[in-house]
Amino acid sequence: MKTAKSLHAWGQGAGIGVAAALVAGILFSAGWLEWLERPLWDLRVRQMASKGRATDSICSVMIDQSSLEQAKDLFGIAWPWERQSYAYILDFCRRAEARAVIFDMLYTEHSTYSVSDDEAFGEAIDRGIPFVIALQVGKGGMATNWPASAAYRLPLASDISGLGADALAESRGAKASFPIPPVASNATVLANVISEPDGDAIFRRLPPFRIFDNRLVPNLGLGAVLASAPGTPIRMVSGRLKVGDQEIPLDRQGHAILRFRGKTQSHEAFTATSILQAEANLQGGEPSQIDPTRLKGKYVFVGATAPALMDLKPTPVGKTYPGMEIHATFLDNFLSGDFIRECPMPWVWLGLVAIAILAGIAVRCSRRSSSIVLAFVLLIALPVGAGFVAYHQGYWLPVAPLVSAVLLAMIAAVIVNYAVEGRQKRFLKGAFKQYLSPLVIEKLLEHPDRLKLGGEEKILSIFFSDVQGFTSISEKLSPTELTGLLNEYLTAMTDIIHQTGGTIDKYEGDAIIAFWNAPLEQENHAERAVQAALQCQARLAAMREDLFQRYRSRLYVRIGINTGPVVVGNMGSNQRFDYTFLGDAGNLAARLEGINKQFGSYLMISQNTRRAMGEGIAVRELSRVRVVGKSEPITVFEPLASDYVEQQCDLLAIFDTARNAYYAGDFATATQMFASIADCDPVSAIYAKRCAALVVNTPASWDGIWNITEK
Repeated sequence: MKTAKSLHAWGQGAGIGVAAALVAGILFSAGWLEWLERPLWDLRVRQMASKGRATDSICSVMIDQSSLEQAKDLFGIAWPWERQSYAYILDFCRRAEARAVIFDMLYTEHSTYSVSDDEAFGEAIDRGIPFVIALQVGKGGMATNWPASAAYRLPLASDISGLGADALAESRGAKASFPIPPVASNATVLANVISEPDGDAIFRRLPPFRIFDNRLVPNLGLGAVLASAPGTPIRMVSGRLKVGDQEIPLDRQGHAILRFRGKTQSHEAFTATSILQAEANLQGGEPSQIDPTRLKGKYVFVGATAPALMDLKPTPVGKTYPGMEIHATFLDNFLSGDFIRECPMPWVWLGLVAIAILAGIAVRCSRRSSSIVLAFVLLIALPVGAGFVAYHQGYWLPVAPLVSAVLLAMIAAVIVNYAVEGRQKRFLKGAFKQYLSPLVIEKLLEHPDRLKLGGEEKILSIFFSDVQGFTSISEKLSPTELTGLLNEYLTAMTDIIHQTGGTIDKYEGDAIIAFWNAPLEQENHAERAVQAALQCQARLAAMREDLFQRYRSRLYVRIGINTGPVVVGNMGSNQRFDYTFLGDAGNLAARLEGINKQFGSYLMISQNTRRAMGEGIAVRELSRVRVVGKSEPITVFEPLASDYVEQQCDLLAIFDTARNAYYAGDFATATQMFASIADCDPVSAIYAKRCAALVVNTPASWDGIWNITEK
């Protein structure tokens, strides 16, 4: 029966998981989870950003704010700079034997200085190393055809294998902005700098190229590769761009997903003025502060990073990331061969279904809220961790749909749990909360099959309490007053017992029977029981005067505790039963409660409890007693509050000495010592009377045992 029920819950959990996976997959496919997926992706990018094997093959020359200020101070040039200034940068790169120079700058207008200024820049490009210059395709351009003044040294788009007619058709009607002829005619490759960010305005990917007038217009990074290696074959293969032996994986929109190396300047960077100064020094025969060999064989990007020049873009690694560094990242990924790939959708769907089913089953089969919380934490962490692992392997695994599937499955399973099992749990709680401790109720909620007859043998610490003189108290009160007094007293005591993990067995009028170590295992059950007894006495002492004012009665309670083996479980008939215990250990606890009257004490524990509770609570040995119906004597103890021990340490020392004299049969000495503290200690007062009687009637044989003659 139980197995069938468990299988049914597993089946329901699996069904819930499949439904949750389907909903999460549809939401993701519709783009409604991008608001969550994008920041989760950015987190992975920031945490796992690291250098690639080709990162050191790239450097940048920054026109930053300091360059704008220093150029005016050192060279007397204000922004916009003369084009001849850039010729100095090109000459330094040529001197350094850089692999290629990539300018992320637009020269769509002629120089404001002179025509010769443009010509000087064009001549520097012509005599220099492979040069890539920016143009704009698809944004604010005027040209609809490739101008004759612009160089083109790449294969025509229609000749690229696997490109497809759709890509060519999409390029029709596009417009472009070209550099001025002196620049465009001398450049090795003209490269596009226009790209669109994701829907949240953050740049995470770049298109490798655009097509304009049947010409391939690569981005700056790819343009650098093609400029430095003329004739490199280009082809499309199954959604991937093959450039020579290297492969660029593309997403469904034909973009390459970038693997950022870190925050800005993750590649070696120089300021533009430092390069200008270095080249001026070298041309003048003076030493240079920058060794040209630092640029040897490198791809050199030149671009603006000053905020005023408006070429800063938001990326996952920074809100103000220079545009040229985005293109440098593309080139870095290409050279390192570690572009990020989209996870194949079958993998994503498989992961969705698997984790949603796991979440549905975990919650549907859980009976504890703590188990559900643990499952939630683990199952949310699982897709997040998988996302990081996938990133390390070079894949963008969508985490948002996986997390959403887990949440949907768990919410649905909780609702089903509430609908299916909530009614039963509410019934059990309502039916038993007045009789059992919350721990017992929780145990029954977890295992309703335990609501049957039967028990198990366990060692319990058993608590019996009784109000002193309750019969005379009840005779003075009306039924209403008596009920109110009992309710207040029993509520206060019960709260303490429950707080220490005890289970109320039953109330018998003013008497309370409770136990520890069932139904849940408690290693320190004896200590819990004794602590509960001390707290009950302290709580009653605090209540005593208030109860007297309202009920004209001062309550004192006697408590007995014993620890031993009993059978505990549900006992009674098939129609009605209680969670209780049976065994001689319980009988002894009841005897100890009554023996308190003969010693003038209010709390007594057996030697069994004393051994089980350890040394954490102070006690004094009261006596060796032989209870009614038992032949073997036991030693009984009185637990003491810590403040009482501190205040009455002298009294306790006298008591111990007097008791030992009593054990030894020296009744005269014991009588004298007990009498000296009898006014402060009711137990000593009882002992003083007993010892005085023994002086008069000294027994022929003496074993120090106090024989209890009544229950």
